[in-house]
Amino acid sequence: MEPETIKERISLIESKREALLRLLEQPDLGTLRIDVNQALEEIDDLIEEFKRTFPEAEAS
Repeated sequence: MEPETIKERISLIESKREALLRLLEQPDLGTLRIDVNQALEEIDDLIEEFKRTFPEAEAS
């Protein structure tokens, strides 16, 4: 897979992260809050790994 393709996909994932943050603000989330938190942690780990692997690429 080409680095540019990976960068595009990471940018898409970063945009989805914002939706998870908005979802987390919902007071009636219940036990789904655990899954949303886990998804956010995994996205953050993925973005961090991307930046370590491609330090010259700015994913946004």
